[in-house]
Amino acid sequence: ITICGTTGESSTQSMQEHTDTVDFCVRHVNGRVKVIAGSGSNDTMAALELSQEAERSKADALLMVTPYYNKATQSGLIKHFPYIADRVNIPIILYNVPGRTGLSFTADTYKALSGHPNINGIKEASGNFALLSATIAACGDDINIWSGNDNEVVPMMVLGAKGVISVAANIVPSVMAEMTGACLSGDFKRGAELQLEYLDLITSLFIEVNPIPIKAAMNLMGMDVGATRLPLCDMEPSNLEKLKSSLNKLGLIK
Repeated sequence: ITICGTTGESSTQSMQEHTDTVDFCVRHVNGRVKVIAGSGSNDTMAALELSQEAERSKADALLMVTPYYNKATQSGLIKHFPYIADRVNIPIILYNVPGRTGLSFTADTYKALSGHPNINGIKEASGNFALLSATIAACGDDINIWSGNDNEVVPMMVLGAKGVISVAANIVPSVMAEMTGACLSGDFKRGAELQLEYLDLITSLFIEVNPIPIKAAMNLMGMDVGATRLPLCDMEPSNLEKLKSSLNKLGLIK
């Protein structure tokens, strides 16, 4: 379970809410599955505080987005992440999502960071397959890569990614588990079948900025996850109808 990530609206949580949510999740899960805590920030000291608090709560790993708005140079990234990694004792997954942050890792930076023993993996959501290929070629088994985009799971796994850190898994966890499991066992044909079967739903889950559609879908399915916080707001009616249609086609709502 990934807690306090983008879908968890970490950007509008106070520090206290953030740390309390991670702590509650770890206690509720009670060792049944691994818990990855979002702890990234555009302030290195804030990211360190969130990371250390998550470690104190006994989260299993950290998910750390690149700095946003103020951003950083590649040299800055090579200073930012090890500064935190040197001060925690749980694995860090780097999160590359330039569409949200305006900043991307390069393969050379991934290579430099992959040598740190606490930097374990990458959530790669750039959609840049040239970067993915160059990173895998440069880093080999020194770092794990997970897709950050539900619509790219299978093609990324063909190149060597280990799975996905998923939005769609909030409503179709068994499907995403089967998709990734098939690929890990070498059955890319089955993985591709599922990728295409659920492509319409996955597209609808990003028809507006995440997490607006996934929370709407969860509410439609009776999960009662509440509304998003401003500046996020309810879906446009036309987009909500498209989402309902996608859910209905798969029998997820009536």
